[in-house]
Amino acid sequence: MLRHNITSAVVSAFALFLTACAPGIQRDGAPAAPVDVSSIPDAVPRDEPRSRYGNPEYYEVLGKRYYVLNSSKGFVERGVASWYGTKFHGKRTSSGESYDMNAMTAAHKTLPLPTYVEVVNLENRKSIVVRVNDRGPFHENRIIDLSYAAATKLGIIARGTGLVELHAIDPDHYTASKRDAPVRSDDNIAVAAPRFYIQVGAFGELMNAENLRAKLAVLGSQLVNISQAVVSGKTLYRVRIGPLDSIDNADQIVTRLGDIGIAEHQIVLD
Repeated sequence: MLRHNITSAVVSAFALFLTACAPGIQRDGAPAAPVDVSSIPDAVPRDEPRSRYGNPEYYEVLGKRYYVLNSSKGFVERGVASWYGTKFHGKRTSSGESYDMNAMTAAHKTLPLPTYVEVVNLENRKSIVVRVNDRGPFHENRIIDLSYAAATKLGIIARGTGLVELHAIDPDHYTASKRDAPVRSDDNIAVAAPRFYIQVGAFGELMNAENLRAKLAVLGSQLVNISQAVVSGKTLYRVRIGPLDSIDNADQIVTRLGDIGIAEHQIVLD
């Protein structure tokens, strides 16, 4: 594991490396000849020490700072998954390993390297297990970049993205036969897509939520709403945009949010 206190020079060098090889920054693609991934097994969780590379206290990419988590225990996240393939095949990952687009791996911005993660496609209920050994994606509105093989098995290759849920796996309490995952579905079984929103704020005071909603009126008054949620006994007023019907639509809205000076947001699902 890297030292807790890292000099700015080291952080800057690490950021430059990430910016040069980060998935999603350059155009990418699938292999010229499709690969049969049915025989490629999921990653098998096992205890591993932290990588010597890719685990600084924090790093910066494209002007944004990311803090690497001290632990993945109990980590759960929902959002949009993307994938990367030929452009980075054989190149060095943030952990120092070579990227293999036909291995069950992934990139994440803040999970410790390596971390084993179960990824569930919320639109077809398929699930996979991957080993996170890289940093990214640094595209707005994405939470994980899957390898070509992983994305193919999960069923998001054709569209390029998918709504997913991530569960970090504790190797000490993992058995493949007892995974807390939905049954893998047949491709022909229709599953209702979950409703999702872009959440841009959560406030303890309704007035603050109303002020933000007024600022977002340029997006359309019918699209922005305030919902209540009780968290740890406290009422929060959440400002959300949606429900949305496509990831492409969400990406367009995120771009408009940037235009009006709103940088903090996240995908949330019902």
